[in-house]
Amino acid sequence: MPTFVRTDKCDGCKGQDKAACMYICPHDLMKLDMDGSETGHAMKAYNQEPEQCWECYCCVKICPQNAVEVRPYADIVPLGGSVLPLRGTDSIMWSIKFRDGSLKRFKFPIRTTPEGSIDPYSDKPAADISKIEDNGFFVECNGFRPGDPNELIAK
Repeated sequence: MPTFVRTDKCDGCKGQDKAACMYICPHDLMKLDMDGSETGHAMKAYNQEPEQCWECYCCVKICPQNAVEVRPYADIVPLGGSVLPLRGTDSIMWSIKFRDGSLKRFKFPIRTTPEGSIDPYSDKPAADISKIEDNGFFVECNGFRPGDPNELIAK
């Protein structure tokens, strides 16, 4: 379900030109209403197109005020419940509050390596740009071979 901002908790990331939720949203849905002309709430963030939300929860997890919440699916949280993540330095504690007031909490690690330390190409050979025009340059690896036009089914 799409995210929404609780205006009573949101502080617009203390008057910055870009709120944390705007920075992290992969679909650029979060927006900061600087003067209150769009939502009636000045310096508050909001999801400008909830129907386009990818439900990645990035904005929910990064919000320093815990102002971004999610309307969860009924198969996860019964109607009237809420989901709230509390981010720590090494984990996220997900709290599910049911409409009867009871809570369930789940803790998950957020990172196993230091930020910026991953080098995905460290064990790969350097690209040989002189072979870029060669047939099969991108597919000849691990037992794969380039296709043969004679193997195509003629119509």
